[in-house]
Amino acid sequence: MPRLFLALVLLLFGRLALGQAVPYSNNPTAGKYATVRGVKLYYETYGAGAPLLLLHGNGGSSKDFQKTIPYFAKRYRVLALDSRAHGKSVDRTDSLSFELMADDCAALLTQLHLDSAYVLGWSDGGITALVLAQRHPEKVKRLAATGANLWPDSTALTPKLWQQMKRGYREGRTQTFTDPTRRNDWKVFLLDWRHPHISLASLAQVKAPAFIIAGDQDIIRAEHTLAIYQNLPRAWLWIVPNSGHATLQEHAEEFNRKVDEFFRVKTIPAPVR
Repeated sequence: MPRLFLALVLLLFGRLALGQAVPYSNNPTAGKYATVRGVKLYYETYGAGAPLLLLHGNGGSSKDFQKTIPYFAKRYRVLALDSRAHGKSVDRTDSLSFELMADDCAALLTQLHLDSAYVLGWSDGGITALVLAQRHPEKVKRLAATGANLWPDSTALTPKLWQQMKRGYREGRTQTFTDPTRRNDWKVFLLDWRHPHISLASLAQVKAPAFIIAGDQDIIRAEHTLAIYQNLPRAWLWIVPNSGHATLQEHAEEFNRKVDEFFRVKTIPAPVR
């Protein structure tokens, strides 16, 4: 083993032994790249057991799951993915969609020789989880989605957020982005401005049991979250008290426990309509 590489490995494990934070989304001992559908995707693997795919939100990375991974790595083989155009994943195309990212997830699982996985998605990751379950039902054992929406307007998002997005679009649409980083940031913004477009009726295609979650002070309207739950064939619902959009971070201990319970419980009741 080259001395420099050995020194880096020893340094990393020395930090972990001292209780310092794991560098999620930038961990050389857990991270790998997979070329999938022409895109170089970065992901990190932790733990052993049934596979669990973690999907972060808009502009984020797998680092967003730093309070999630340690809990689930005790029982699952956690795959923490940086979605295309996010984190360390490379994407040189000019636009994004949730269909693209859901197809990436399915292709990654296939490349890793995994028939299916549990899926936990936050915000945009929750949307991707729902689209993955629609387009590739055989790949999803069960899904948990927190802070997801089905379409981009003021009936799904809070008025404050929708006004912020409209201002952002007005300011950005006339600009020419020559810097690659800013151009990528604009592409990521447009993902949420233009997408998703999921009808309530189409949720009937989601055969996997689903756990639909949102904070009681979320940026997603409560009635929108309720409609998602009511239109899924097999679902649980949890509106987290005293929580904003970051339910998995603000209430990490309870969040992890309830999602794990959902993944392992034998019977999923039909939603009340």
